Amino acid sequence: MRGQPYTRDHPALGTFTLRPVDPDTDCPLLHRWLTHPKAVYWMMTEARLEDVVEEYRTIDADPGRTAHLGHHDGTPAFLVETYDPAGDPVGTTYPVREGDIGMHFLVAPTETPLHGFTLAVIETVMELLFADPAHQRVVVEPDAGNKAVHRLNEAVGFRPEREVELPDKTGLLSFCTRAQHRAAVSQRHPGAAR
Repeated sequence: MRGQPYTRDHPALGTFTLRPVDPDTDCPLLHRWLTHPKAVYWMMTEARLEDVVEEYRTIDADPGRTAHLGHHDGTPAFLVETYDPAGDPVGTTYPVREGDIGMHFLVAPTETPLHGFTLAVIETVMELLFADPAHQRVVVEPDAGNKAVHRLNEAVGFRPEREVELPDKTGLLSFCTRAQHRAAVSQRHPGAAR
């Protein structure tokens, strides 16, 4: 998945594209997003620009992690990070399977929100992840208090398992297999699941 751009056309909301983050050019924008109060669950609201650059250079150098900048109709609009759960603290809370991939996403703050946009973003992220046949199950561990993300995750097929204690938060460990995602998509968009 590293290095490969991805495009998805949404019938109502336009074109979503993802490309790898370039730490040297994208971090001023990511710094604005990550320090916005809306990004409180990313725990970087007090970060300096240099901190963000260091974080995304670290991700870029790590073969088990990726960061993608998402665009909506050509405008930067969301951030996606993926990781190998076996090399992450969440991997100590459950038996990691071959084919598991972890994911975080952030939608940029906006003055003009679009109805259904965040759901379209997470649908796009899931399509990106499952486009790789090696990915059999997506793992997430959002903050247990982030109810809005829990609802979005369930809408694309995630099933919560339990709360887990992680170094920086209490997370809601949830899983979504390819079949669960397809079932969730087909329920919302009959005929759309592949």
